[in-house]
Amino acid sequence: MSTAGFNSQNGTGTGQTYTNGPSQNPVALQQPSGVGYSVNHQPAYNQMQAKVLAPPGPALYPSGPYQPVPPGPQVGSYPPAPAQPLLPRPQIGILPSHTPPQSASPSPGPRPAQATPPAQATPPPPAVTSTSYYTGPPAWQYAAPRGPAPNHVNPAAAAPPLMSHSSAQPPGPGAPPTSIHGFTQPGSAPPPMNPLPPHTYQPNRPAYGPPPTMKPTAPPAGPPGTTGTPPPPKADAQCWGAASSARPPAEPDTQEGDVECPGDVAGNGPQAPNSYNHVDNRMAGAAPPGPPGRHLGHYPSLPPGYQNTSAPPPSSLHPALQAATQPYTQGPQPYQQPGGPGPGPGAGPAQLSPSMAAMSLQSSTPEALRVVNLLQERNLLPPAPVPAPTPCLTQDLQKLNCSPEVFRCTLTSIPQTQSVLNKAKLPLGLLLHPFKDLSQLPVVTSSTIVRCRSCRTYINPFVSFLDQRRWKCNLCYRVNDVPEEFMYNPVSRSYGEPHKRPEVQNATIEFIAPSEYMLRPPQPAVYLFVLDVSHNAVETGYLSVFCQSLLDNISALPGDSRTKVGFITFDSTIHFYNLQEGLSQPQMLIVSDIEDIFLPTPDSLLVNLNECKELVQDLLKSLPNLFEKTMETQSALGSALQAAFKLLSPTGGRMSVFQTQLPNLGVGALQSREDPNQRASAKDVQHLSPATDFYKKLALDCSGQQVAVDLFLLSAQYCDLATLGCISRYSAGSVYYYPSYHHQHNPAQVERFQRDLKRYLTRKIGFEAVMRIRCTKGLSIHTFHGNFFVRSTDLLSLPNVNPDAGFAVQMSIEENLDDMQVVSFQAALLYTSSKGERRIRVHTMCLPVVSSLSDVFAGADVQAITGLLACMAVDRSVTSSLSDARDAMTNAAIDSLSSYRQSALTIQQPGLLAPACLRLFPLYILALLKQKAFRTGTSTRLDERVFAMYQLKYQPLAFAMLMIHPALYRLDDLSDEGALNIGERTIPQPRVLQLSVEKLSREGAFLLDAGLVMYLWIGRNCHQNFLSQVLGVSSYAAVPEKLYLLPELDTAESQRTRAFVSWLRDQRPFFPSLHIIRDESQLKPHFLQNMIEDRTESALSYYEFLLHLQQQISK
Repeated sequence: MSTAGFNSQNGTGTGQTYTNGPSQNPVALQQPSGVGYSVNHQPAYNQMQAKVLAPPGPALYPSGPYQPVPPGPQVGSYPPAPAQPLLPRPQIGILPSHTPPQSASPSPGPRPAQATPPAQATPPPPAVTSTSYYTGPPAWQYAAPRGPAPNHVNPAAAAPPLMSHSSAQPPGPGAPPTSIHGFTQPGSAPPPMNPLPPHTYQPNRPAYGPPPTMKPTAPPAGPPGTTGTPPPPKADAQCWGAASSARPPAEPDTQEGDVECPGDVAGNGPQAPNSYNHVDNRMAGAAPPGPPGRHLGHYPSLPPGYQNTSAPPPSSLHPALQAATQPYTQGPQPYQQPGGPGPGPGAGPAQLSPSMAAMSLQSSTPEALRVVNLLQERNLLPPAPVPAPTPCLTQDLQKLNCSPEVFRCTLTSIPQTQSVLNKAKLPLGLLLHPFKDLSQLPVVTSSTIVRCRSCRTYINPFVSFLDQRRWKCNLCYRVNDVPEEFMYNPVSRSYGEPHKRPEVQNATIEFIAPSEYMLRPPQPAVYLFVLDVSHNAVETGYLSVFCQSLLDNISALPGDSRTKVGFITFDSTIHFYNLQEGLSQPQMLIVSDIEDIFLPTPDSLLVNLNECKELVQDLLKSLPNLFEKTMETQSALGSALQAAFKLLSPTGGRMSVFQTQLPNLGVGALQSREDPNQRASAKDVQHLSPATDFYKKLALDCSGQQVAVDLFLLSAQYCDLATLGCISRYSAGSVYYYPSYHHQHNPAQVERFQRDLKRYLTRKIGFEAVMRIRCTKGLSIHTFHGNFFVRSTDLLSLPNVNPDAGFAVQMSIEENLDDMQVVSFQAALLYTSSKGERRIRVHTMCLPVVSSLSDVFAGADVQAITGLLACMAVDRSVTSSLSDARDAMTNAAIDSLSSYRQSALTIQQPGLLAPACLRLFPLYILALLKQKAFRTGTSTRLDERVFAMYQLKYQPLAFAMLMIHPALYRLDDLSDEGALNIGERTIPQPRVLQLSVEKLSREGAFLLDAGLVMYLWIGRNCHQNFLSQVLGVSSYAAVPEKLYLLPELDTAESQRTRAFVSWLRDQRPFFPSLHIIRDESQLKPHFLQNMIEDRTESALSYYEFLLHLQQQISK
């Protein structure tokens, strides 16, 4: 790859401001000017001829029966839509991401008239402009234009299909019923399948995700074909680069001699057939219970490397099905397999038996496609949290699928072609939570990790076995040999059943990697703490809280006997601490030359924790008093970071930086860019991009040496988080922000800091990690979101990986998926554990392919779409303007609902119509427009806005959604009806209320959960029983002004309320502060700002927003 192409991924072009723009796959970036997220206009690849669309195949959902109810009188309390002058909507286009362009929004004209209450001025509707996430022709495309497909095998290697049959036709005589992995059975038994051994996620554990909302159906059978084996791949080497030749590889394989590692490689551009690899992502959520299904069986006497298992239940299958699961007991049989999701016979496990092929949903319209008139139906919010949709797969496949808490796609039915995707006007992307804490995780130790020799995919539940000795990759369709060792099944201690191995029974699995997966010994756990000790820092009182927290948790730091720690403090000078074994007390070493920083005693600043624990504890006890009376007001943060980088470079590790003010001395010094008078401006917000590239350049240096930087910002003043945050964003670190932190004046923030710090210090951690996402050929990943650095075309460098980080990627369809029934996605995360083990965690997800637009809409995941749009909008805000991002989000709702009305409905009717699965989409878009990251006209500190943007890009989806659309509950009437029983606790489950003041009552008490903060609003006439039994006060007037703790009272009401609040807090990795507020509290405006459905002086109400969407759609 050219230097320009490489730099463009990470925003490192010469003379360019470092921004958090989308990191893109250079293969997908070669495109005509003016198209997509274009960077430097490089010579375009020859455009591929568009394939002729195949006639629509049998759809999962027929488009015919989706008849909306005929038009009739509208029932509802909404007034009719007032007429408004409409702004013309120019053709959609995309602005280049290199030089931040000017906003494409037309200058706002006079405010249109609306029928509104006379007491308030009506806010203008969002302008409809050319801004969109798509480019090119009138069709909106989320994806880059067609170019050479980086994820494909040689097209000549796969022979064309010999024949095809529809899902209504049973396979012919040559295609007998098969088991899920394609072992042919004689005779005409019912559709055979493998027995369902116990799943790793134990029955006593809450099930993953909700039950299916519609009856899963079998995808239509694809045409069988010949066994097309692609030519062997070229050996490729992606090494760690000249700068750090000793860095460990990411995913090597000695069979091929290729090493995939995150180094800067000259000429590392689009690669030969071996470069199918694609980067990893994230998704998240609190750990709920998991689907019954295939369980990893008990490993007898625990052979080495197999852990976390349970005993298989006795078989309860029909005798014919049991016979079908014994493929090797009837003598040699010819192994045949009907067509699957790709070229060649048996291209996947979704092949259909005659009875399954006859299944159909013709008889009923699925709930996901029920037509909803948004202007009529007001109470659309479900009473419980919105579940992830269930992909429309066969029951066998769905049982094996990856949990939506870990891996989630915006569309659970993948369109056959890019043109169908363009027509749907919905984004295609993945959200991933790859290192999520899992209560049950199968761990495998094996000297042979089985991977496809062509595309390097790890063997997984969605491959197909052609016979005992051969398996077909579900991503590139290459036929691979089964290694001899893989023939032994440790579950049953039997030989010759590779399809029952744990790797083929679990969509999430972790391998302990053999020595071939490392180029150097795994690094030790190394923790360096960099502490601001200026006068401002001492005033906040954070230092004593930090030191006490580390003292309390020092034995719980993840690591082993090699764990190292070190400390640096700074104000206008840099202070090092010699903690060498044998000293009677720590020695402070001061370096005042901050322009040319050096390490005074390099060998004794990072010390073994076990050997020097007493010295470390002495230092932590003395640090708060050491700077108690300092009057030093300056902050040389940049020099302190340079010193820390020098200290950590030889080993790699984690740097934890605590900062309380704007750096104002030495390298990296900054000046305040915030104008407090512009905080509530309705115009574009300035200074969302960094003021200097110093922190990004340093972050890239850190990333190259396996150092991640976590930033804790504790300040009441402007600190320019847009600039300082780059040090964490590009080194795969985290950002924590505590505005107005003070140990006396803000006890709620102190409690939050303490709880967050405990979690931060004790949670698991992975070092020197890299991550890749691979997908079925025909699909391509082109843009990544999260905290990382893109080392090569598709490899994310993660010096540290933590269980609270999420990722997202955007995708496009580069080749028609006509001959496929399902596609698969695989995320592979290679890391070094804190105990020094090299491990690989692999997640695999399978989704159906559909040809009809109705099926695409039916599979839309509205929360995943909202999360991906939020990531894209953050990038647009930084690279272009906030108004462009707001316009593009509004257009996302307009375009998708317009496409649904024009292309998926067969009978038109008045109103704003949406399929039931997208009924919350306009509400979520309005919530984003009113979210702290994107709102205008409401006073918002610049650092708080930037932190909200960071959270949207970094948080797993479940937590990001709480920050986008908070949850409102009534707490004064909690009961045990419908409660959860967890251990000995009973957790009430109040219904979720709409975010509108009309749902509030002066007689009640209401809890608003907004992710990082909770508000408990007490009505003026709240029942005396709640005040006394829960808050411990005699009257409303006695409720303290600043109350942030629920008193522990020995009453049933108090126990219920505390149990519910604690349960909400326990479900997330960060600690939300609680504010108990009265009607006249200073925090009430913050509470009311979350009432998304209500009108404000600067934003439309939900109903007005719906009217605006309807007017644009009906133009």
